[in-house]
Amino acid sequence: MEELLAIPAFKPGLRFYGAFGSLCVILLAAALDATSLSVALPASPFYRCEKSIISQQLRTTSIQAFWCGTSFLLASTVFQPTFASLSHNFGRKPILLSAIIFFAAGAIVAAIAKNSVVLLAGRSIQGIGGGGIISLSEVLITDLVPLRERGTWFGYQSGVWALGSVTGPIIGGAFAQNVTWRWIFWINIPICGIGLVAILFLLRLNRRPGSFYSKLAAFDWVGAFLLTASATSFLIPITWGGVMYPWSSWRTILPLILGVAGMLAFLWHEVYHASEPVIRFGIFQNRTAIVNYLGTFVHGIVLWCLLYYLPLYYEGVKNYTPTIAGLAAFPETFTVAPASIIVGIAITITGRFRWAIWAGWFLTVLGMGVLYDLTPDTSIPAWIFMNLVPGMGLGMLYSSLAYATQASADQADVAFAAAMYTFARSFGQSIGVAIGGTIFQAQLKVKLAAYPALISNSTQLAQDASALVQVIKAMPRTMPERGMLVDAYADSMKIVWATMAGLAFVALMLSTLTEGLSINERQVTEQGLSEKRSGAVEESFN
Repeated sequence: MEELLAIPAFKPGLRFYGAFGSLCVILLAAALDATSLSVALPASPFYRCEKSIISQQLRTTSIQAFWCGTSFLLASTVFQPTFASLSHNFGRKPILLSAIIFFAAGAIVAAIAKNSVVLLAGRSIQGIGGGGIISLSEVLITDLVPLRERGTWFGYQSGVWALGSVTGPIIGGAFAQNVTWRWIFWINIPICGIGLVAILFLLRLNRRPGSFYSKLAAFDWVGAFLLTASATSFLIPITWGGVMYPWSSWRTILPLILGVAGMLAFLWHEVYHASEPVIRFGIFQNRTAIVNYLGTFVHGIVLWCLLYYLPLYYEGVKNYTPTIAGLAAFPETFTVAPASIIVGIAITITGRFRWAIWAGWFLTVLGMGVLYDLTPDTSIPAWIFMNLVPGMGLGMLYSSLAYATQASADQADVAFAAAMYTFARSFGQSIGVAIGGTIFQAQLKVKLAAYPALISNSTQLAQDASALVQVIKAMPRTMPERGMLVDAYADSMKIVWATMAGLAFVALMLSTLTEGLSINERQVTEQGLSEKRSGAVEESFN
């Protein structure tokens, strides 16, 4: 109690609420864009489908469509640590403003695209900016809020991200079908404009001492390059393995090896040569940090696999339209976001976070196991209630895992811990779809082998779960092969859910090593809210 009384009470004012609200606005834009394009992109190498709107208009191949959808997540993941490190040297606010400008510029490029190359470039630029927005939104909470109080605000942020991620396909599908797919990108411009102005004038932070040139010289440019290049080299073959090229192909194996070698070179450089490392390895100083960073990585895998493959189940097996498939994901929306907020508030009140981690993983294991029972005949009330369980579990983990990773770090390094938390989750998300795709592909080949009419095309049909949805939709309902594909699709999805349940169980077992650390820590930051009250325009850049 004495320790708690020694810490100044956190009393957020209007300036804090304005700054936090502006962060939520731009985070919503990034979350929407991460998933909104998926329903308008799918292309099939076998059929031209009416629903493949962008693929038709830009005449993209299935591979080009695949990369347009993947590039955002890939770019946002690999640039997150660099943005966080740049903000430590040059200040959170100017780097965050740069990220918003990247994001908005990429949206404009994608919106005016006349071919897939320009669209891919726009999505990649957006991804770079999105990586900065995602990372710095989390880091800034560590500058603005003491550790014990962060759960509430992490919960709100996680709720915004979850809401944007799950409603993105609905908005994207509605724009693509009823207006134009280009509005998926144009809608970002007013959101970014509001966020940019709000951050410019409301987020006034203390300056980090030092001249611009001294900060430029101190930044670890070699480490940032090695990390970005090696992460890209590792994630690209993970993304295209089994889709563009076989896992046994040199085009998959070689960049994987180069990526691992680059990571080792990055570690060697950071430990022995970097004066201001991109990643401070002190954040991995105890078992609580290690097991919960691993848990965050698994959380990203399970969450993104669920968000990607569950709508495909609704489209391919239940024959729902993309918009209805997006609406069918509402059981996750209305559990992930509230669960994250409620748990954050509960941790702030109780001062304990381990119970939320354990309960979250238990519900996630149970929920992914329940999804194993999804079949072509599952009723609407049944799949609604089945999806509430994993949504609650994954939502509880958003706030509780953030607490565990930050409570385990020295307060001087907590911003780096927050950045690593977002990177670990995003890295898991990048791999989640690939893991699910590999499992689905292997299982579907086995299922199709049971049907003589389909066995000759089993390799092509199993190549991409998204493309196969379009194959199924293009078939007449009376066609026997359509029923075979639907059954095989549903059965293959079962193994994806079972694998995710297994990964979540491993994370549950690891989480038992989490220590009961105190969250009553005094805040330590160089870049908190400035006490200046002047309205001068130049101060708005601080």
